[in-house]
Amino acid sequence: MATASPAALFDKIPVPTLDRPFGVHLWPIFSKAFEAVAGYPAEDFKFVPGKTPMSTLKETSIFIIIYYTIIFGGRQLMRNREPFKLRTLFLIHNFYLTAISGILLVLFIEQLLGTVARKGIFYAICDADGGWTQPLVVLYYLNYLTKYLELLDTCFLFLKKKPLTFLHCYHHGATALLCYTQLIGSTAVSWVPITLNLTVHVVMYWYYFQSARGIRIWWKEWITRLQIIQFVIDLGFVYFASYTYFTSTYFQWMPNSGKCAGEEFAAFSGMGIISSYLVLFISFYIATYKKDGKRPSGRKAVRRMSQAPLPDPNYVLSGGAANGSAKSSGVKTNGSVTRSRKA
Repeated sequence: MATASPAALFDKIPVPTLDRPFGVHLWPIFSKAFEAVAGYPAEDFKFVPGKTPMSTLKETSIFIIIYYTIIFGGRQLMRNREPFKLRTLFLIHNFYLTAISGILLVLFIEQLLGTVARKGIFYAICDADGGWTQPLVVLYYLNYLTKYLELLDTCFLFLKKKPLTFLHCYHHGATALLCYTQLIGSTAVSWVPITLNLTVHVVMYWYYFQSARGIRIWWKEWITRLQIIQFVIDLGFVYFASYTYFTSTYFQWMPNSGKCAGEEFAAFSGMGIISSYLVLFISFYIATYKKDGKRPSGRKAVRRMSQAPLPDPNYVLSGGAANGSAKSSGVKTNGSVTRSRKA
């Protein structure tokens, strides 16, 4: 009777390694789950612009336009109605987004840890074989699709008659567009903003899940701090990758680290959108937590953070803006603080 070699036995023991940091190989498990839904294993997935669902600018733009139409239309429909409670649906929504974010995060870690450890961070963010492998493209695409699920956050807000701020609504629409441009642009550095974003989302959606259950958590302020830290790190990597791409392509006389995988339009959209996030979230944090050296009440925080609130058509048409009256947007604040959100 043949006996298994020590190496084969060791491979069956759930010991963390670079290739299986969680003790077991998660990708085969994920691939079977993927096949149960898609009808083929994850290894056979290919992102083909124009063929893969939601892979064209037209599709993305239509979805974003629908999102903003629902926001404004839904707010108008709710104007003279009582807010919905929706506690159970809200709990489910936050729980599955926590779970999805966590699952994608551990799959990213499994795919990237060995690459970063063996070949270095530059290879992982700038070489197509480091940051744009077929398994990573599967995860990039699934992460992109979750951005449309997250649009339901805003639907809950207007159905519950909570404030709709520029920060929240702009961020949701822009993030879907951002993820689309990076997929089309094949940017190898994409995994850095995505994994940081998933980490923040695990924390944030878990907070909102527990909050909806009535559990008070002291570290709410840290969610916004984590978001700001995330954007700072994101921009460090994105600006570096963009710099080394443009200098190695057009300005070889300037210091650079070599070629970097990705398209130019994706570099510009990444730098522009993430930079705007950093500015908006810092403004949100200062207005919400730091003004007058103490944390303001919920109602004051909503007013301060809504530096550019969504316009109210009824208010504008009635001349309210002209006479300087302090009329609200028609949305009940109920003393609540609008979500600060990310990417």
